[in-house]
Amino acid sequence: MPENTSSPPASIEAALWAETTVYHASLFDGKTVLVSGGGTGIGRAIALLFARLGAQVVICGRTQDKLDRVAAFAKEKGARILPIVANVRDPEQVQALFAHITAECGTLSVVVNNAGGQFPQPAIDFSAKGWGAVIDTNLNGTWHMMQAAARHWRDAGAPGVLVNLVAVVDPGIPGIAHSMAARAGVIAATRTVAVEWAPLNIRVNCIAPGLTASEGLEVYPQEARRQFHRANPMRRPGSLREIAESAVFLASPAASFMTGEVMTVDGGGRLWGDLWTIERPDYFSDEGHTHA
Repeated sequence: MPENTSSPPASIEAALWAETTVYHASLFDGKTVLVSGGGTGIGRAIALLFARLGAQVVICGRTQDKLDRVAAFAKEKGARILPIVANVRDPEQVQALFAHITAECGTLSVVVNNAGGQFPQPAIDFSAKGWGAVIDTNLNGTWHMMQAAARHWRDAGAPGVLVNLVAVVDPGIPGIAHSMAARAGVIAATRTVAVEWAPLNIRVNCIAPGLTASEGLEVYPQEARRQFHRANPMRRPGSLREIAESAVFLASPAASFMTGEVMTVDGGGRLWGDLWTIERPDYFSDEGHTHA
């Protein structure tokens, strides 16, 4: 929970920095961590938490201003976050990103694949371009980063940890079928390479957040957002801190005997919940459908 202050923090970054954490402040001293999509939302929260725990953090994304803001805030707090513009959908940019990191920071310890995104729309209305864009970012982009990270550690003869941000795909989420398909692909790839890359001393796991309170929710229509309290039996969204601490756990020595796993952090939504990212049809309401 945020610490009590006489006035609210001046920024989202300040609010995240003010929250207490269960982890020791020196947990990642001497480690270098890369977080994709680190300029906003969950990625920003993860990057700032790693920085608070002593890591040298690299964040990448497509928008320089957003990355620079996070890096500037960390600098004010005496932490180091290096912002690098890179589009994970472009394998050449990913290769250049890892080359830049190797030259400036040395060998990475952890790579968190958080970059991704989707737009809500009934699946029947997806265009080929819209479907392809979401698959390219969420599946192909994650894969480019995973493979580049594995090669980075193989060539350095060093161990590594990959943490992939996915979604709770088991029940599906109406309105984002493209993202569900992509995230399921990342999970399958994770489980496969967890075995292939074990001889390289590389651990690969996923974290599947449920509904999480961040600016990313603004993409969804008001009608859908009014029903988000029905997403899980705890009847609330997860916080950025809760997701960030879960990602740090998978990257930490506490998870040293875990690989190929999907850690679900969704308030029980996988067990009970009714999450729509588009307007729910009357068919699914008691008033809108009766049995003969």
